[in-house]
Amino acid sequence: MNRTTPVLMAALLWAAPAARAADPAAEPDPGAAVHRDEVVVVSATRTESSLVDAPATVSVVTGERLQAAPARDWAEMVRGVPGVNVVQLSAFDFNLTAREATSTLAGSQIALVDGRSIYLDAFGIILWQTISVQPSEVQQIEVVRGPASVVWGGNAMTGVVNVITRAPRQSAGTRVSLSGGTFSRDAGSDAGEGAGYSWGLNATHAAAPSEKLAYRVSAGWFDTDAFPRPAGSIPVVPDPRIPGAYVGGAPYPAFANEGSQQPKLDLRLDQELGGAGRLTYSAGLGAASGIIHSGIGPFRVEDDSTFGYGRVAWARGGLRVAGSLDLIDAKAPSLLATDPFTGSAVRLDFQTRAWNLELSDSRPLGQRHLLGYGGNLRYNDSEISLAPTAENRTELGAYVQDEYFVGRFRLSAGLRVDKYGNLDDPVLSPRVAVLFKPTPRQSLRLSFNRAFRSPSVVQNYQSQAIVVPADLSGLQPFLPPPLQPVVAQPFPLVTYAVGSADLREESLTSWEAAWTGQLGERTSVSLAYYLSDHDDSINQVTLPPGQDPYTPQSPPPYWVESGLPPALLGLLAQRGIFLPRTAFGYANLGPLRNQGLELGLEHRFSPVLSGHASYSWQKRPEILDDPQPYPAEELNLPPSHRFEAGLHLSHARWLGSLSLSYAGRAFWSDVLTPAYHGWSEDYALLNASFGARFHGGRTEVLLHGTNLLDQDVQQHVFGDILKRSVRIELRLAL
Repeated sequence: MNRTTPVLMAALLWAAPAARAADPAAEPDPGAAVHRDEVVVVSATRTESSLVDAPATVSVVTGERLQAAPARDWAEMVRGVPGVNVVQLSAFDFNLTAREATSTLAGSQIALVDGRSIYLDAFGIILWQTISVQPSEVQQIEVVRGPASVVWGGNAMTGVVNVITRAPRQSAGTRVSLSGGTFSRDAGSDAGEGAGYSWGLNATHAAAPSEKLAYRVSAGWFDTDAFPRPAGSIPVVPDPRIPGAYVGGAPYPAFANEGSQQPKLDLRLDQELGGAGRLTYSAGLGAASGIIHSGIGPFRVEDDSTFGYGRVAWARGGLRVAGSLDLIDAKAPSLLATDPFTGSAVRLDFQTRAWNLELSDSRPLGQRHLLGYGGNLRYNDSEISLAPTAENRTELGAYVQDEYFVGRFRLSAGLRVDKYGNLDDPVLSPRVAVLFKPTPRQSLRLSFNRAFRSPSVVQNYQSQAIVVPADLSGLQPFLPPPLQPVVAQPFPLVTYAVGSADLREESLTSWEAAWTGQLGERTSVSLAYYLSDHDDSINQVTLPPGQDPYTPQSPPPYWVESGLPPALLGLLAQRGIFLPRTAFGYANLGPLRNQGLELGLEHRFSPVLSGHASYSWQKRPEILDDPQPYPAEELNLPPSHRFEAGLHLSHARWLGSLSLSYAGRAFWSDVLTPAYHGWSEDYALLNASFGARFHGGRTEVLLHGTNLLDQDVQQHVFGDILKRSVRIELRLAL
C-alpha cells in the first residue's frame, strides 16, 4: 500500500460513500456525468482533494473543453472563469487578476505549470508566453480564486492559475498540429490596410519504452502579425473617481505595432521507482517577441529574448520534493521613452536566474485529521537595466495545515510564514475554513484568508531618467524677447522614475461564503460571495512636484544651455510652481475594499454535449478610511458585470464549441499620465469552433472563429483593437 492510500482513506471518512478519487493522470471520460465531488484538484491545498471538499474556491477548465476551444493563448483560456478579469493589450501581452481590477504588468497572483511557478520575481509579473508546453498536452487548468499564500507563499495574493499536463504514459503517440488563419485589421491605425495573418506548428511525441520509463518531447512555433492600434485622441471624459475632474485628451502615440513570434521546445522524462515513487525530469527552452505595455509606455520585446527552465521532482504518495532553475534573458527597448543622456530608447534589458527548492507532504493523523506541511527556498539573481543597483534576493517559507473531519463538518486551518530578503519582518499567511455538507454532494463553506505580495526588484531599485515635456509658456512675460521662443514650445524636462527600498508587502484579507454542489446527476453549481480588504498596495505614482524639485542651485539638464537663467526656478517656486526632478516613484497606498458575487454552472446534456455558464458581479472598489488614504486618481475600475455561456461537443465524429462572453466597461489609469486615462467600452465576444474526426479519430480538421460579430474590441484604453479572426487547424495522430 503506497502512502496515497491512507491519505485518501482519511478524506473518504468525511466524503460520500459514493465518491471516488480520480487519478490526475487519467484521461477524461466524455460520456460521464459531471460530478464535482469526483473532480480532483491539487492547487487549493497542494494535496489531492475533491472540488466540493476544497477549502478555497477553485474552478477547473478541463482538457476536454480546451480540445475544441478557439482560444490559443493561456490567459484567454480562463476568460470564462467567474471572478477573473482578463485583458489583452497586444498580440503578445495578456494580463489577468482574480477578484480585483487588473492592469498592465499585473502581478497579484501566480501561475504554475505542473506546480512550477513562472512568476517573475524581478518584475512582479507573469509572462504567459514563457510557458513552453503545448495546449494539447493539458489535462486541466485549475484556478484558485482568492488568497492562496497559505500554501503557495508570497505573490499568490489574489489567486493561482495551475496548468497541469498529462503524464507521458497516458498520452503515448505522435501528434502534429498545423494551423493558419487571418484576422481583420480594418480599424484604427490599420483601417483599409488589409488583413493580418497567423500560423502555428506543434508536434508532440510521447512513449513508454518500458514499465519504468516514459517520456515526452514537444516543439512548436507560433507567428502572428500585429493587431491594429487605436488612432486619433483618447476621449476627454469626466473622471468617475473625482468629481469635477477630467481625463483623456492625449493623442494615441503612432509607434509601429508588432505581432509576435514564439518558438518553443519542452522535454519530460518520468522514471518509475516502484515503491520508492517517481522521478520526473523536465526542461524547456523558448523565445518570444512582441509588445508589452507598462506604466511608462510600451516596450518591444526583441526576438532574441529567450527563456528556459530545468526541473527535477520526486514524488511518493503525498510526499513531493522538487528543485528547479528558471532562466530569462530578454531585451526590450521602449517605443516612447528616450534616455535624455544617450538620445536612444530607454531599454528594459534583463537577465534573471531563479533557483527553487521545495518540499510538501500530507499524511493522516488518527482517524479524523489530514496533515499537510512543506516549504521552499528560492534565490533570485537579477541584472536589470532599469534597476542597476538591484540586489539578489532570498525567499524562505514554510507552512502547515490540518483538515479535521467530524460528522458533516470539516475544519481546515493553515498557517504559513515567509521571510523575504527585501522585507524587514517575516510575513504570516493564515487560512481558516469551515465546511458543512448537508448532503454528500453539497458543501457550504465559510472562510477567512490572508495573503501577501512582495515588492519586486524593479519596485525596490528602479532608477531611470526620462523626458517629460513641460509647458513653460506662462514664463514668457518674465523673459526678454530673445528668450520667449525658448519657452513657447514644451521644454524637454529630465525627470526620474525611482524605486523605494522601504516598501512594505501588500496584503489582502478576505472573507468568503460559498456553496458548491451537484444538482441531480448532470448539473454542478458553484456560488461564492467575497469581501476583501487590500492594504499597502504597491503602485507607481506621480509624486508631488514639490517633493524633489529642481532649484536655482541645481537646474535641470539643458536649462542653462537653452539660455534660461537658473533664477527663473526661484521665481516659479515663489508662485508655487515646481519642476520635479523625481516625478515617478513607488509607494504603499492606503486600504481598498473589493466585494463581489460569482456564479458558475456546468451541465451535461448528453454523453457528447455539455454546457457551462458563469456570471461575475464586482462592486466598485471602496477607498477605506486611513491617515494616508488610497489616492482616487490611482484607481482602476473593473467591469461591474461579466458573463459567459458556452456549449461543448465531443463526439466520435464531431467536435466543437460555441461561447458568448460579455464584459462591461472598465476604467484605466495605469499608463502614462491622466491624459492617457479613460474607459474601455463594454463588449461581447462570440466565439466558435467546429471540426470533424476521420480515420478513427486520428485526423481532426477544425475551423475556429473569434469575435465573429467583428466588433472593434479594445479591452484596455491603451490596448490594441481586436477584430474578427478565422483559423483552420489540422491535427494528426501518427
